[in-house]
Amino acid sequence: MIQLDALTVCLPGFTVQDISLQVAAGEFFALLGPTGSGKTVILEAIAGLVKVTQGKIRVDGRDLTHLPPERRRIGIVYQDYALFPHLTVMENICFGLRYHGIDMVEGQQRIDHLIDLLELSRIVQRKPLHLSGGEKQRVCLARALSVNPQVLLLDEPLSALDPNFRDGIRRALKDLHRELGITFMMVTHDFNEALCLADRVGVIREGVMEQVGTTEEVFEQPATPFVANFVGMKNIFEGSFAHGLAEFGGLNCSLPTANSGRYLALRPEDIVLSKAPLPDADCQVFSGEIAKIVPLGFVHEISVRCQQTEFVTYLDRKNLFKRGFEVGDAVMLGFDPAAAHVF
Repeated sequence: MIQLDALTVCLPGFTVQDISLQVAAGEFFALLGPTGSGKTVILEAIAGLVKVTQGKIRVDGRDLTHLPPERRRIGIVYQDYALFPHLTVMENICFGLRYHGIDMVEGQQRIDHLIDLLELSRIVQRKPLHLSGGEKQRVCLARALSVNPQVLLLDEPLSALDPNFRDGIRRALKDLHRELGITFMMVTHDFNEALCLADRVGVIREGVMEQVGTTEEVFEQPATPFVANFVGMKNIFEGSFAHGLAEFGGLNCSLPTANSGRYLALRPEDIVLSKAPLPDADCQVFSGEIAKIVPLGFVHEISVRCQQTEFVTYLDRKNLFKRGFEVGDAVMLGFDPAAAHVF
């Protein structure tokens, strides 16, 4: 459905470089990366809002590279809503029909369905000033979908919302995608959003694509240290790997297979701590000392130094106090070697 061939966009002081990507028809694809990595530039290039320097953009086989936005059949939803403040909800939703040559009767039928699907019927005569963040985002979705696009682009659709509204919009996005069957492409800096919504993801850094794959592949088998850190593998160690043995930071670890690579990565949730010996014979165990305990809301981040290596793990507040862990405590740290990812 969406095909980017060596897409390059040059802006003052920044370049999105040589992006090649395919998104299947009906797929929910998420483009991930930190702020300033080029995610929105790619989205706006697909929508026709920024000029392409080099490369091609095709949607459903049609070359859109130099077409104006209104001829692309692409809807876009921004994080800051961009609703017209002087128009009602209904007027905002209907606004684009006149510019896309859509029959008003057919368009109104589609809008009525979207209003029902997004539960907007009780607010159609209100103006944006009197709407909550979640309601504004639903109106934006209805407006973008009212013109019957082939593709819906979503620019950080949840980032501006209060946490109380995020679950509702997330469910609305899943319902819309399932009901309408059109191609969704979302940009976000939050991997949790991608895990909840996307079939596949691409991770971009400083205008260059680092990895593309299913959410499960990227989550479990990151290709670079940057991707590993981005998807939550906080423990990333450079070392040597040969004959099923990993050596890093003064430690030796037996691996279940003879992996080769340069880095070993481990998720914090795959690490267990204990003041007593760990009984699991299949567990890789190191002795260490708690270096830091940092509260992160409902969980605490615990750093444990073992030789020249510092591991990071998480523990909820209740278990932290129950086990009586404090900075300076001697502990045993363990993990299943099968949970370690070598790349």
